[in-house]
Amino acid sequence: MARPRTHDETLRLRLLDEGGRLLAEQGPAALTVRRLAERAGTSPSAVYSLFGDKWGLVDEMFREGFRRFAERIAALERTGNPAADLNAVGEAFRANARANPHLYDLMFGEPFPEFVPGQETRAVAMGTFGALVEATGRCVDVGLLEGDPLTLATIFFGMVHGLTSLELLGWLPSPEQADAAWRRARLALYEGLRRVSTEV
Repeated sequence: MARPRTHDETLRLRLLDEGGRLLAEQGPAALTVRRLAERAGTSPSAVYSLFGDKWGLVDEMFREGFRRFAERIAALERTGNPAADLNAVGEAFRANARANPHLYDLMFGEPFPEFVPGQETRAVAMGTFGALVEATGRCVDVGLLEGDPLTLATIFFGMVHGLTSLELLGWLPSPEQADAAWRRARLALYEGLRRVSTEV
């Protein structure tokens, strides 16, 4: 008879989310295996069994944030409107951050300067940026934007990352203000980067 699995996917995800919340609420020094185990209602041995050590945990937290973002991108339907599809990638970024604010700083900040993501984790993260480059390239192909897709994608990322950070910090206090800021920033970006001045 097979032994029951005590360290299952449900526990793994709970530890990743609780680890992110502990990091976001109390800072890097608070993220220890013992504190996380107490917070998640499990044992330190369960954390070690699932992640190996603290840095294995941090790597999995980082990867999980990008995996959830990648899932949102994968769910997007490609349309005949490249600008709308590019906007959809930006909205997926925003939606993922709002759904997982406790993982955002680890994904895009540097709470642990000594942390280096593993190869598989970097591949997941870079895959999400690759989707942005691809969407930007389609806008270049139809003449909506002009320039190198990689450079344009980096500029677009700067916009969505900046606005998302402000929104998570409460600097855009109402949903209406946040939506308005996103619309105006998007239009201004297209106006500055596109070849032909037509409304997007």
